[in-house]
Formats: sequence, structure tokens, C-alpha cells
Amino acid sequence: MAQVLRAAVAAACAGGLLSRLQAPVPAVRASSASQASRGVAGAVWALGRLNHVAIAVPDLEKARAFYRDVLGAQVSEVSPLPEHGVSVVFVDLGNTKMELLHPLGSDSPIAGFLQKNKAGGMHHVCIEVDDINAAVTDLKEKKIRSLSDEAKIGAHGKPVIFLHPKDCGGVLVELEQA
Repeated sequence: MAQVLRAAVAAACAGGLLSRLQAPVPAVRASSASQASRGVAGAVWALGRLNHVAIAVPDLEKARAFYRDVLGAQVSEVSPLPEHGVSVVFVDLGNTKMELLHPLGSDSPIAGFLQKNKAGGMHHVCIEVDDINAAVTDLKEKKIRSLSDEAKIGAHGKPVIFLHPKDCGGVLVELEQA
């Protein structure tokens, strides 16, 4: 699975997403992270599991209540993250999470997103990696831009880095240390 995710991110970030969607998909076999890293020449890092899908919401309490009261999900308390300019709520889905994002302050990156998307919407996907520093170095060498020069501590207390959506098939990709 990690090999498939790694290939998907690499394909999307290389800008050839559409042509790869039209190509036949190879059979998928379960593999460990170490097997996945052997599948790419010179790889010193490997993708892991999908950690979360982040959704920007205009009303955090309303969204929190929807997932908790209507859908019956386990929902965290609101956590303000002033260093990132957001307040977050995590919705536990068993096999992954959703991260509900709301602006914290007027210069929040989520405030700009919500100005363009009044009803909210998908903001980014977060995929775990086994070595964030090796991933950052490797992706820089491959000319994949990031939104910061180095990894920062994210909402889970682990190092994260965001890859530029223009290099990733229009998707904002967050990589998080597993």
C-alpha cells in the first residue's frame, strides 16, 4: 500500500496526473514500508498511511456537531493552534481521521481559503512518511516545492511539511513524520 501511495504522490507531483489516470493500473499487493522503499531506486524514505483529510469549515462548532450528533463519530474538543493560525477538531473514522479547520486570526491561511470557498471544502490530505527529513531533501532534489523551507511541528506534535499544490496535481499534500 505504501508503494502505491508513494507512486500516486510522485505521479501527481510530477504534473502528469491525467495521463497516469488513463494508464492501466498494476495489481496491488500488500507490502511493508521497507519493501516499498526498495521499489524506488535510491529511496531513503517511504510513504506510510493516510493520516487525515483536512476540511476547512466556516463554522467549527456546527461542523463538529454534525459529525458527532448526526453521524455519530468520535469528535475531539476544539484545539487552537495559534502558531498555525487555525483551530482544529479531529473526527476519528477508525482507519483514518478528518481534520476540521477553522481560521484563528485574520491572517490565517484558512481565512483566505474560506474567502474563496464560502461553504468550506477539502483543504489538504496528510500522508505519513517514515523519515520526514529524508523526504524533504529528496523532494527538493526532485524540484517539488514546499510551502516552507523545513518541517515544522504540526497539530499532532510531529514534524510536518506541506508540498505546493502546483507541483502535486492541484492537491495540497501534507507529509507528517510517522
